[in-house]
Amino acid sequence: MADEVEYTESEKNNNEISITASSAEEKDKIYRRIRESDDLKDLLNEDLDFLIEKFATIDVDTAIVVLTEAVDYHDDDVNFPTQTMNRIKQLLQYFSQPEDEPFKNEFFLLEDYQLDLRLAATLIKYHSPYPEVRAVCKPFDDPTIPVETFRAYLVGFFWVGCASFINEFFWLRQPKITLNSTVIQVLTYPTGKFVARILPRKTIRIFGREFTINHDMPWTFKEQMLVAIMANVGLGGTDFLNYATTMKLSMFFGLDYIGYGFVWLMNFSVQTFGIGVSGILRRWVVYPTKAVWPTALPTLQLNKTLLLPESKKPVHGWTVTRYQFFFWAFASTFLYYFIPDYLFTALSTFNWITWIAPKNKNLAFVTGSKLGMGYNPLPTFDWAVINYTLPLSVPFYTAANRYIGVLVSGLVIIGCFFSNYKFTGYVPINTSGVYDRYGKTYNISRVLTPDHTLDPAKYRAYSPPYVSAGNLVYMGASYALMTFSIVYVMWGEWPLLVEATRGLVKSLRAPSKSNYENHKDPISVMMSKYPEVPDWWFFVIFVISLVVGIIGLRCYPTGTPIWAIIIMVLVSLLLLIPIAVMYSVTGYMVGLQQMGVILGSYMVPGNAIANMMCRAYGFNIDDQADSFISDQKLGHYAKLPPRAVFRAQISATLIQVTTTTGALQFLFTAVPDLCSYTQAARFVCSFPHQLYSDTLLLGVVGPYRTFDVLYPILKWAFLIGVLAGVPVHYIRKELIKRYDFFQFVQPVVFLGGFVRWGSTYNLSYFTGGFYMSWIFMYYIRRRYLAWWTKFNYVLSSALTAGVAFSGILIFLALQYHPKKLKWWGNDVSSAGVDGKDVATLYSVDAEHPYFGLADGQWK
Repeated sequence: MADEVEYTESEKNNNEISITASSAEEKDKIYRRIRESDDLKDLLNEDLDFLIEKFATIDVDTAIVVLTEAVDYHDDDVNFPTQTMNRIKQLLQYFSQPEDEPFKNEFFLLEDYQLDLRLAATLIKYHSPYPEVRAVCKPFDDPTIPVETFRAYLVGFFWVGCASFINEFFWLRQPKITLNSTVIQVLTYPTGKFVARILPRKTIRIFGREFTINHDMPWTFKEQMLVAIMANVGLGGTDFLNYATTMKLSMFFGLDYIGYGFVWLMNFSVQTFGIGVSGILRRWVVYPTKAVWPTALPTLQLNKTLLLPESKKPVHGWTVTRYQFFFWAFASTFLYYFIPDYLFTALSTFNWITWIAPKNKNLAFVTGSKLGMGYNPLPTFDWAVINYTLPLSVPFYTAANRYIGVLVSGLVIIGCFFSNYKFTGYVPINTSGVYDRYGKTYNISRVLTPDHTLDPAKYRAYSPPYVSAGNLVYMGASYALMTFSIVYVMWGEWPLLVEATRGLVKSLRAPSKSNYENHKDPISVMMSKYPEVPDWWFFVIFVISLVVGIIGLRCYPTGTPIWAIIIMVLVSLLLLIPIAVMYSVTGYMVGLQQMGVILGSYMVPGNAIANMMCRAYGFNIDDQADSFISDQKLGHYAKLPPRAVFRAQISATLIQVTTTTGALQFLFTAVPDLCSYTQAARFVCSFPHQLYSDTLLLGVVGPYRTFDVLYPILKWAFLIGVLAGVPVHYIRKELIKRYDFFQFVQPVVFLGGFVRWGSTYNLSYFTGGFYMSWIFMYYIRRRYLAWWTKFNYVLSSALTAGVAFSGILIFLALQYHPKKLKWWGNDVSSAGVDGKDVATLYSVDAEHPYFGLADGQWK
């Protein structure tokens, strides 16, 4: 394996360029070859000098060993550049030939193929095989750079507090406007420089230890990265606040005891659970080289843009610096966003096809961007909509697999709807709402007892719940995806899982031994100099989070048995590992929310609130763990001390929990008509509606009535997922041997496209992102890799930051106290059928006052 290349002791301790360079002639030749390489020509001079010095230490025999191990390790790696892999195989094939039988290939007529062999090995042994990582990550480290400073925590705490409040406030809006790590870094950089200039340079003593308030060095790269990690923790939010919204509002469950105290306890519990679990996941998704974490790379790129010097040589004719490019793109997007968000809102949900015949229901059902399915080739001019799929961050093969999955599953939904399968023609085609047999929104209070459990007599007298075609496909796909992904990933990544499990057992037996000893890639070797976070630190956090959660469940009338939560946690931990492995490689996360709903419905039948608590601990643990572990990989790339990252995550979590809980309470009182589909500022609460639907069907009505009486096909989805996992793995493996193209076919991601329905989101939120992904992550990356390396992540950061700042200004100035701009461009998108939230194919009338199962067919 590439991770097992041995290093000498001197190499492990070498942080600077110290090895004597090769001859001047050879050095010039290497410079020319690197400058000819599209993905290396923009390397900083210090990075280039470092690699050339390391090049001098690698002979042909060593290079063959390094590249042979790299081929074994990366041969099925979808992130490893295909062109590079083919080139390495050609080189190895040539050097494996007998001297009297030279390998006949036009490629090897180059001036010096030994140089190419040694250069490829140098990059793998001393840098990274991935252009994306080389673009944002330095090949050496300076451990003397300040990281965990007083000024870093001061800046971090301030921005985490401000931005986590803003993020939670806009979390329930569609599309969401978020201050992500990108935006916070833009704010952090001038703030950090300002604080570094004004703080006194003195030392204080606290609890017997001395702390320096302000270092003599300017604001550093590593301080910036530590604040970025704090921002990621603070800004990621927690889905439990969606649960609190569903429990609190009268349109859902209307529970009076949902206040600051209960929400804080549960919010803290599920958040810190993620930190505890992340300590176990390190072995699978931080240390391995394959765990690229593509979604984390833009943060590093922006950090590099802001603080590190860059080459001034033109790239494909572009002489602008990254910093200049960022602010030009940022300013343009900031100004432009006023158009689709306020001045001409039809450009945001550009349902132009429905304008042809606004009253045509069938046209609206298929092409509409609001009520309909969104089959529209030009659906938006709004970056907030386009960026829903992170098109400039996620690899193109991931975006393509997901988009095709959404496209195909949408056709299934259309077929179900127009054939009136399971009475779906009587409800809107794609909604998370639940309806009764009279076509009205399901009134859950008519079937509940005072303690919020199901009353069978009331249920029989009222109605079974009915869901849309979109929601039906979403549920079936979720169940199949859950079982399929577990089987498929565990079967395909079994060696990696076994290796990491052995490492976990060894670390428990020898807690003083570093985990880095099992990984010999360049970054792990450099990181081995820093003290590691002991496993028991994470275990303590895990126990504390469980205790706080139990206190919350016991002190408030949730009716949730503690044993059910413990079982839910144990099951989640077992399933989290393969899902985290998939996320770290592809940038796509498979959620386990449905598992919590289903297990909870069997463990605590008929209890809506207990079901939601089981779901919270079944999904939020995994969601938060993936977020925390992604940030640990970010610290790994930036060579931050692991213990500094741990303390930053803990402190940021405490601030985030406190602030977001307060923000939610403010939302309840400050936003009128919250969570209504017609809310003026689009606070429509997409996920709380979906959560309410799932809880009603399985938590209240129960799995027997849902799976056996209402929708029997759903229970077969679990079995289909299990049975398909292994055959699909082998079929894909055989196809890859014949056609290289199939290495980019990801069945899990494709099936994940099927679960993108059943809410207010539709294909129109994916089409624009797919176009942008093809342009930047495929075409430009292949044709203009140097430009892509320098500017792609900068552009993504600038567009996102511009939309976020502009959206906040628009809301505060023009929407908080509504100043409506009424004209055709703001009214046309909602004037027809697509602007309604109740349009259906069929409807009840005086002659047929209800639809669905006949009286007595449900219990």
